[in-house]
Amino acid sequence: MLPIIGITMGDPAGIGPEIIFKALSRKEIYDQCRPFVVGDAFTMQKAAETLGTKIQIRAIDKVEDAKYRYGTIEVYDLKNVRYNELEPGKVSAMAGNAAFEAVKKVIELAMEGTIDATVTTPINKESINLAGHRYAGHTEIYAHFTNTKNYAMLLVEEALRVIHVSTHVSLRQACDLVKKERILDVIKLLHDACRQFGIPEPKIGVAGLNPHASDGGLFGDEDEKEILPAVKEAVALGMKAEGPVPPDTLFAKAAQGFYDGVVAMYHDQGHIPFKVKGFVWDNKAKKMESVKGVNITLGLPIIRVSVDHGTAFEIAGKGIASEDATVLAIEYAVQMSENKKK
Repeated sequence: MLPIIGITMGDPAGIGPEIIFKALSRKEIYDQCRPFVVGDAFTMQKAAETLGTKIQIRAIDKVEDAKYRYGTIEVYDLKNVRYNELEPGKVSAMAGNAAFEAVKKVIELAMEGTIDATVTTPINKESINLAGHRYAGHTEIYAHFTNTKNYAMLLVEEALRVIHVSTHVSLRQACDLVKKERILDVIKLLHDACRQFGIPEPKIGVAGLNPHASDGGLFGDEDEKEILPAVKEAVALGMKAEGPVPPDTLFAKAAQGFYDGVVAMYHDQGHIPFKVKGFVWDNKAKKMESVKGVNITLGLPIIRVSVDHGTAFEIAGKGIASEDATVLAIEYAVQMSENKKK
């Protein structure tokens, strides 16, 4: 039996409906899994008209009604988008609430065991918060509704796998969160994830916080007092961990496969090298030629894989958004759900 994958529609004012349509227009997706969309069926129908596709939309009220036939995209219809109020590319509480309710529903379906994995497309944090849902992003929503305390964000693009000690906090807060216990927890999460990806003895590089990993204390003491002890304990527990490694060399080596995974100390330290590798800008056309890479939340009792790009409001409704990351996210969700059953 192929795994059942629930895909959230994302913000209806963004590119989510378009990239889902393009991804589910590929026959090979249906050869790997049984996918359906959680969101608003009418909004998905409008996206189909924008793209000029012959693929049909079929609204369902429960997962058991899905047929999973290529050529028809089934939508677990929440009926929560007032289309006369929806403006592509615009922040709104209505759109934010619709996106939030789709995420909450797909979590519920996974927690009750109705589906095998979840895939999320972009939400807009401002819209979510305008709707009264006070979360920094998908990761925090999943952590709340699964009652998970120890979790982390993992970015994956080919050989580069990057996990973060902290994500959606200020840079000042991020420095304060560089603590031995948290770093060790994140190393463990990365080690277990790499093994789930089929790497029996993963080699893990741990980034320093300061320039040159502080150069022996010249540029701060966090590397020596917090990061190094965490690495030493990970090694004592049998993990192949190295660090703190100067960040300006760590990621160049990791991108070429020297490390099976790396630990970044804060959001941008990990996201910038990841997006330099996975995002391809076409300067002549003035648009992204390709957007690859996925975001996996580790530590959850359910599987959550996401595209690692935003709602792209500036091109929403134009039918030009790339589905590459969506396809990759579905493929990783399938791989993880199959490995989980072994």
